[in-house]
Amino acid sequence: MILLLSLSLTPLMGQTGGDNTYEFLNLGHSAFATATGGMTVSQGRDDLSLPYFNPSLLSRSMDNNISLSFSTYFAGINYGYASWAKSLKSKGNIAAGVSFISYGSFTEADAEGNITGTFTAAEYAFNLMWSLQLDSSFTAGINIKPVFSHLERYFSAGICADIGAAYHNKRLLLDAGLVIRNAGAQIITYTGQGGEPLPFEIIAGVTKALEHAPFCFSLTFRHIEKPDLTFDYDSDDETPAGGFGESLLRHMILGIEILPADAFWIGAGFNYQRRAELRTGQRAGMAGFTWGFGIRSRAFDLAYGRDTFHLAGSSNHLTITLRTDYLFNKSIR
Repeated sequence: MILLLSLSLTPLMGQTGGDNTYEFLNLGHSAFATATGGMTVSQGRDDLSLPYFNPSLLSRSMDNNISLSFSTYFAGINYGYASWAKSLKSKGNIAAGVSFISYGSFTEADAEGNITGTFTAAEYAFNLMWSLQLDSSFTAGINIKPVFSHLERYFSAGICADIGAAYHNKRLLLDAGLVIRNAGAQIITYTGQGGEPLPFEIIAGVTKALEHAPFCFSLTFRHIEKPDLTFDYDSDDETPAGGFGESLLRHMILGIEILPADAFWIGAGFNYQRRAELRTGQRAGMAGFTWGFGIRSRAFDLAYGRDTFHLAGSSNHLTITLRTDYLFNKSIR
């Protein structure tokens, strides 16, 4: 129990942003985003899992779509996301969803080490999104997120919001996005005392497709509000912390999508900050690299993503998007 509260309340050396509560809000709930680096705020594609990162990516083309995502993490931890979207035409688009993380079951013991039973721990966030297309190029969106956390007998609740904007240029095959994420406060604390900060950040990104080649490139900048993401938490490490170049790289996530056919895609990505923070001594292995693939059809999309955190292992992500209008309306098949 002490370990769980420590993860939620105190700074974690080696994790930027580990000094916030509700860190599960930064988990990726899109296999496509996972495959192409772990996060994207600019991909203007028909994928209902992507507005989780930037609500302005919610579009009319997602009308009546259902997105289901499930991910396996370390130590038996699982998390997922489910959402549904509806187009209101001239009044914009709305979506509702819920994300969760389950930490599993734990053995409970008293101060003397006597087993007294078991307990569970889980956290949830509801997602209430709305987006509006301002003109042919710009879209704005907002996501209101009530948050609930239950760690054994300790309970906490908060509320936060994502506010985003997206730009789409069909002629240039260019998309861009900017989002303020997790702006809010903890309303009910675990201990009844002062509240902890939420994992606030500002993210910007750009995506460029090639006209005569089946490639799409993405560049995402995280934590724009925090210029220096480096931290020398190991005084015995002979690797220098680095200067401006090192700090700039820690903000960047690179992604590439390859489209060998209209119904199939392959993705890969690289997160330098994750690689720099989770290396072991002078070894990093494949930490920071991601990959995945997906198939698309008129009725559904199926995507798989895998990201490597550490030499110890990776996590797997699966997302399925259902187009209910096509599945249940025979007249449009």
